[in-house]
Amino acid sequence: MYDSSDLRKGLKITIDGEPYIITDFQFSKPGKGQALYKCKLKNMVTNYTIDRTYRSGDKFEPADLDEVHMQYLYKDSEGFHFMNSTTYDQVSLSKDQIGEARNFLKENMEVDILFFHDTPIDISLPIFVELEVTRSAPGVRGDTASGATKSVTLETGYKLQVPLFIKEGEILKIDTRTGEYVERVKR
Repeated sequence: MYDSSDLRKGLKITIDGEPYIITDFQFSKPGKGQALYKCKLKNMVTNYTIDRTYRSGDKFEPADLDEVHMQYLYKDSEGFHFMNSTTYDQVSLSKDQIGEARNFLKENMEVDILFFHDTPIDISLPIFVELEVTRSAPGVRGDTASGATKSVTLETGYKLQVPLFIKEGEILKIDTRTGEYVERVKR
């Protein structure tokens, strides 16, 4: 059981039987009276956002969440399919549940799936992934005084800006948190 003094950004709690994550948090202590905890909470199932204010002494249930290490198998019209490597159980997540992670998913990639009461609700990718460049426009030289870039397409269909020296067929290290190019991978 959490107390209001435990509230912080990123904490996952249960409200009315649904899991919520605190996305913004402000603490204020008026001159007289109890401390106030203003929270912006996002429902982890529906992505609906609410604002709530709590007082010191309020109690909260921790969210009943399980994180399971799984392998990405494939994508079809029904969604993105994953398999638990130890039990061989398979689950699928919708395009909405996957969100921006679809830009970095490769077959056989290991990911963590977040479950709420045995229902998959979210995905956590590795911080860095290595993806191949499938389409690259030739670099146009010109005003290259500092950091000239060009657009490339990766094997997942994701497009990003990279330095001019990147060519088709090269493997790039991409930061999944920002979607930005990190470095070329030597093979």
